[in-house]
Amino acid sequence: MGKVYEKTKEELLAVLPPTVFFFISLGLVALISTLMRKGTSVSGYTLVQVVVGSLVLGKSVLIADILPGVNRYPDKPLAYNIAWKTLIYFMVATAIHYVEHLIDFWKKAGGFIAGNRMLLDHIVWPHFWAIQIILFMLICDYCVIHELARVMGGSKLLQIFFGRPPAPLVPVA
Repeated sequence: MGKVYEKTKEELLAVLPPTVFFFISLGLVALISTLMRKGTSVSGYTLVQVVVGSLVLGKSVLIADILPGVNRYPDKPLAYNIAWKTLIYFMVATAIHYVEHLIDFWKKAGGFIAGNRMLLDHIVWPHFWAIQIILFMLICDYCVIHELARVMGGSKLLQIFFGRPPAPLVPVA
C-alpha cells in the first residue's frame, strides 16, 4: 500500500505544476475568446472545458517529456529545447483547438467531411489565429519556466521567484 501511495503522490505532484499553469492560461484564453465573440451568436468556452483542457494538457506534457525526441537538445543552450518543445506543444495545441471547433460543426452537419467543410466556410480565422498567437506565447512561457526548472532545479527556481532575495553583493575595493 505504501508504494502505491508514494507513486500516486509522485504522479500528482508531477502533474500539478503544468496543470495549474495551463488552467490559468486556458482561463485567460477562454476569457479573451469570450470577449472577442461578444455580440456574436458563437458561444465561448465553459469552465468544464477549461478544467478538462488543463488536465489533458498537464498530463500530455508529462507524457511528451518522456518520449525520446522531445528533449532533443539537452546539451545545447536552453533556447534550442525551448524552441523545439514550444513548436511541438504548439502543433498539438493547434490540432486540439481545430478539433474542438470541428466537433461543433460535425454535430451540426451530421458528418465529419461535411462538418469540416462547414467549419472551413464559417470559422472566423482572425479569431482562431488570435487565440493561437496567445496560446503560442503561453506555451513558450511554460517551456521557458520548465527548462529553467530542469537545469536549475525546481527548488532553486521557487527560491528565486518566491524566496527571500539574496543580500546585495558589496564590491570589494
